[in-house]
Amino acid sequence: MGDLSEEMRMPTPCPECGSHSVRLSEVRNPTDKVFCSSCNTVRGQYADLQKELEDKPKSEAEELLEEVVNKKGKAPSSS
Repeated sequence: MGDLSEEMRMPTPCPECGSHSVRLSEVRNPTDKVFCSSCNTVRGQYADLQKELEDKPKSEAEELLEEVVNKKGKAPSSS
């Protein structure tokens, strides 16, 4: 069976290595652990990191980076 994980970019860096990339389960259960993509440090549970994505104030540049990285090339919806 293949790897059932995906990567995302978080607004806060890993406390161990400074990377903003995390690896999480594609299933995205609230209690699933989320790991740093670089050093494999546990960054928390999916529910906590999802809340961070929604609540963490960020610069315009950070918002644009997260939008591009986290959408992974999904076509924009036509309005």
